[in-house]
Amino acid sequence: MSAVLAPSKLTLEQKAAVTLQRMTDLNIFGRQILKIRPKSGGLSVPLVMNEAQWHLHRKLEEQRLSIGRIRAIVLKGRQQGVSTYTQARFYWQLSHRRGVKAYILTHEQPATDNLFGMVDHFWDQAPHDYRPHTGAANAKELVFDGLGSKYAVSTAGTKDTGRSGTAQYLHGSEVGFWANAATHMAGIGQVVPDAVDTALILGSTANGTANLFHELWTMAVKGKSEYLPVFIPWFWQTEYRRTPPPGFELTAEEGDYREAFELDLDQLAWRRNKTDTDFRGDSSQFDQEYPASAELAFAGSSPRALIKFGPVARARRTRGLEGIGPRIWGLDPAEYGDDDTSLMERQGRVSRKLGSWNGLGTMETVGKVGVMIDKAVKAGVGPDVICVDAGGIGTGVADRLIEEGYPVARVLFGESPRDKDQYVNNRDELWCEMRDWLEDYPASIEDSDDLAAQLTSVQYSYDSKRRTKLESKEAMKKRGLHSPDDADALALTFSRATAIKAADYAAFRRKLGYT
Repeated sequence: MSAVLAPSKLTLEQKAAVTLQRMTDLNIFGRQILKIRPKSGGLSVPLVMNEAQWHLHRKLEEQRLSIGRIRAIVLKGRQQGVSTYTQARFYWQLSHRRGVKAYILTHEQPATDNLFGMVDHFWDQAPHDYRPHTGAANAKELVFDGLGSKYAVSTAGTKDTGRSGTAQYLHGSEVGFWANAATHMAGIGQVVPDAVDTALILGSTANGTANLFHELWTMAVKGKSEYLPVFIPWFWQTEYRRTPPPGFELTAEEGDYREAFELDLDQLAWRRNKTDTDFRGDSSQFDQEYPASAELAFAGSSPRALIKFGPVARARRTRGLEGIGPRIWGLDPAEYGDDDTSLMERQGRVSRKLGSWNGLGTMETVGKVGVMIDKAVKAGVGPDVICVDAGGIGTGVADRLIEEGYPVARVLFGESPRDKDQYVNNRDELWCEMRDWLEDYPASIEDSDDLAAQLTSVQYSYDSKRRTKLESKEAMKKRGLHSPDDADALALTFSRATAIKAADYAAFRRKLGYT
C-alpha cells in the first residue's frame, strides 16, 4: 500500500486490516501516514526509507525480536536520515500506545528546533485518525491527550538536562558533541527503564576520540556493553554523486579508496569536490564527517598515520591465502586496567587473532596461554615460536612459559632496533616492518573494525636524527584512543626472535609428548 484509502470505501474488516498493518509495520506507516520536507525543497512527500534507514531498521528490529528491547549506538555521516528515521519510529509508537513518552536530547538549540519541527510536521500532515488531540507545544513538547502520551525534545546543555521523569523511547542525537556527556548518560540510564518494548538509540557523527561517544562505540564494538553498534557509510546515499569533470583522474590515495570500498567515479568525484570545497582539501576531515568505515570516522586518513587505510582495507578483504612458513604467535600481555592481553598468529602472508582478555594476573595468563598452546599442538597447528612482550607483566609471563618448556622468545619494544639509523627503538622498527608487510600485496588479516582502527590510528614523527618514532601508548590515550593491543601483538610476530631453529621446535614437541 502506498496511499491512504478513503475510510468510506473500506469495510470494517478492511479498516481493521489496514490499522493492524500500520501498527505493526513502520514502512507502511511511513509511506501512508508520515510526511517529510524533501532536501531539495517543495511540497511534503511520504516517508520512503533510504538504504541507510532500511539498514538501521533491520538491525533494530533484529535486536528487538532477540532481546525484547532496543539499545543501539549509531555511527554515521551527515544528512543520512538517521534522525528522521528515529523520530518517525517514535511517532509510530506513540500513535497507538497509551501512556508512553518519547524523549529526544540534542547537542545544540538549532538541532532541537529542527527535530521538534520534524515531529510537529508529522503531526500537522498526518490524517485525522493519526493526529490525536494535542495540547500546546510548550517547551518543545507534543502532548497526545487522547492517549496520555508525550513527545519531548530538549538540548543537552546543563548537567540536569534529561535526568527527570521516565521515557520509554529516547534518542540521543549527536552524542559526540554533547556538553556534560558523562552526566547526561548517567541520567539517561535512570530515565529509560530496563523493560520490554523500550528503546534507547544513541547516534552521532564522529568528533574525534577524546569523548564519551567514541568510548561507548569502542565498548559496543568489543561486545563489552549492551549497545548494538550500527555503522552507516556515506556512499549508501544515492544523492552523493557528481559527474566527473573533463580530464578527471584519480590520485593514488583515491585509487586505494576506490578499491577499498568498491566505489564508482561519480562517487569519487563527489568526494573530491566535497573535500575541496567544504574541507579545504583535508581528506581526514571528510572522513570524519562522511565516513566510509568506522575506523576512518575516528582515525581519519591523517598524513601522520604510519599505516594507511588502503593496505589495511585490502588485507581485510583478502581471503583464500595459504599460510606458508613458521607459525609465529605474538603475545602482548596486560594485567589490569583498560588494556587487554592479546594473542595473534602470523604464518607468512596470513594472520589471525587467537584471543584477547582483560583483568588476568601473571599466572592466570600463563595458564590460559599454555592451554591454548597445548590444544594447538595437538591439532597440528602449534606455534613454532611465541614472541612475548617481556616488559612489565610480560617479564613474568615470558619467564614462566619458558620454565614450562614452551618455545618463547622475549621481545622488548623499548630495546635498540636492528637499524639504529632509521628507528628510535624496536617497536618503531617492528611496526614499520608490519606496515611494509601490509603494503606488499597480498596479505590477509582479520576482518575487524577494531584491528583496522588500531593499525591506522598510530601516528609517527621524526626525532632530531630523522629517525622514525611512533607515538607512545600514553600519547594515544591522551588523544582518547585505547592501547593498540591487537596491533602490537601482530607487530611482535615480525621480531628477529622469530628465527627459531626447527630442531628447537622438535625438542619442544618431544618434551610435551606430542612426537
